[in-house]
Amino acid sequence: MDEHGLRALIREVEAGRLSRRVFIQTMVGLGLTAPMAAQMLASAGVAQAQPKSPAFTPAKRGGGGPVKILLWQAPTLLNPHFAVGTKDQIASRVFYEPLGSYDPEGNLVPFLAAEVPSLQNGMVTKDGLSVTWRLKKNVTWQDGKPFSADDVIFNWEYVSDPATAAVTAGPYKDIARIDKLDNHTVKIVFKNPTPFWSAPFCGATGMIIPKHLFEAFKGAKSREAPTNLRPVGTGAFKFVDFKPGDIVRGEINPSYHVANRPFFDQIELKGGGDAISAARAVIQTGEYDYAWNLQVEDDILKRLEQGGKGRVDIAATGNIEHIQLNNTDPWTEVEGERSSAKSKHPTLTDPAVRQALNLLVDRASVQEQIYGRTGLATANFLNAPEKFRSKNTRFEFTIEKANQILDQAGWKRGSDGIRAKDGKKLKYVYQTSINAPRQKNQQIVKQACAKAGIDIEIKAVTASVYFSSDPANWDTYNHFATDIQMYTTTMTEPDPGRFMDQFTSWEVSQKANKWQGRNKTRWQNTEYDKVWKAAEAEMDPVKRAALFIKMNDLVIQNVVVIPVVYRPRVAGISHRMRDAVQSGWDVDGWNLPYWYRQT
Repeated sequence: MDEHGLRALIREVEAGRLSRRVFIQTMVGLGLTAPMAAQMLASAGVAQAQPKSPAFTPAKRGGGGPVKILLWQAPTLLNPHFAVGTKDQIASRVFYEPLGSYDPEGNLVPFLAAEVPSLQNGMVTKDGLSVTWRLKKNVTWQDGKPFSADDVIFNWEYVSDPATAAVTAGPYKDIARIDKLDNHTVKIVFKNPTPFWSAPFCGATGMIIPKHLFEAFKGAKSREAPTNLRPVGTGAFKFVDFKPGDIVRGEINPSYHVANRPFFDQIELKGGGDAISAARAVIQTGEYDYAWNLQVEDDILKRLEQGGKGRVDIAATGNIEHIQLNNTDPWTEVEGERSSAKSKHPTLTDPAVRQALNLLVDRASVQEQIYGRTGLATANFLNAPEKFRSKNTRFEFTIEKANQILDQAGWKRGSDGIRAKDGKKLKYVYQTSINAPRQKNQQIVKQACAKAGIDIEIKAVTASVYFSSDPANWDTYNHFATDIQMYTTTMTEPDPGRFMDQFTSWEVSQKANKWQGRNKTRWQNTEYDKVWKAAEAEMDPVKRAALFIKMNDLVIQNVVVIPVVYRPRVAGISHRMRDAVQSGWDVDGWNLPYWYRQT
């Protein structure tokens, strides 16, 4: 980063538009130490943030009127175990809760649990083989039935059944059994030492559904449950109405298990539109209180903030906007399935082609021209927490070198300027969701590829379709029925185990699992699988971090994906909203019961 860019970032911290934490994390990613980054701020006269005043405590439950949230990628279902997109997780979280979640610093905080297990309180064993959870005793489902240990055990059984095809199965697969110690105490016993023992039942993949309403729909009947669209949870709001692809409405839960919460009487999650209109509706006009995932050019966000009724809120996380290269053939059907794991891509399996494409993505320009403070160029897929970030990778943009690699590999230009070999041309369909920054990103890549003899056809899919869970629609990112695709994958917990399992062979997205597998590229590598399994059971934190760094390096060296920008979480928040705190380690609205509006 040049001096001009550095000063610009410091000014963002001074103005309160960029947190000290994100600035320091950015500088560390560029090779500085955290103390050096902090000293840079001090030298520029940027003071440490003052301690916050005590949290507001409502005198009674309700009375706050409606809270209106914009999810411009509209929710399509309300079962958290089928939520293939973040927007479905956010909508599900309005009604369902996990045992615990993670605050902005990555600390575990209780929700349905009475307390957080630890070595100190004896609820976590030193060998990592078991954890005991004590549940809150005053919790009821929104239909009046009591929440108990039976519900916890059922959720494990539900997601572990292969016929259920739950997208949340990963964190639960290594549970050997769950012992019911009493109605409000469970002991989870793992098959192997489990360093990240809070993965099941916590955060975005930990939301708990009621046994009494879902028991008849476990397994093959899982998609038939009426409550997939009409949730009955334990959360601060009760279900009122849901129009898939449009709107979710809820009302205050008068029996919510936290005293004097929630503050708001109604909640509305409105889907559709685009990120720019969402940003405008919160930041400029104040029609809405909160807007999620503002993937908008930073220059536009800054203009909206001038004299507006809201602000941009940026929170550190591990999210990565990246380009995926298909390892399978999206244009040939194998047993009725495109991009079948039984096929190979005719040209993208050539390492030279992958290396050339990696050199043709101008990350620096994408950051400078599109994202600014909201997207930081990176060579790594895994960028956070800092101890897991690889220092072994570098990114480079050079059309000349890309041409040299393709020449040496025998890819010759034809009369049309497109390279070919053995009758196969370097012609690709490159898809992503409809979103202005993404279309600009596509154009930057397309122009560079053209100069290297690679023809790119751009495809843009409506976000509500692209990120849907429709098993019959080949335009979804789950199907990945094109050559190249791009999106942001989110890291919803402060541990990379779940995040990095999306390159394991057992997570391949395919017809057999209703295209719910997390491995969209269908890349399979024995060494990677071995390293992931080793990390899964490694109790030494230093050794475990080294294993995840190795995983990242394998993905980057093999050009399975091309990281573009590391994306802090960006939301629009009304100036009147208080305690609408983003956590990079859970979905937006993770602490929704504690939001309130300044009167």
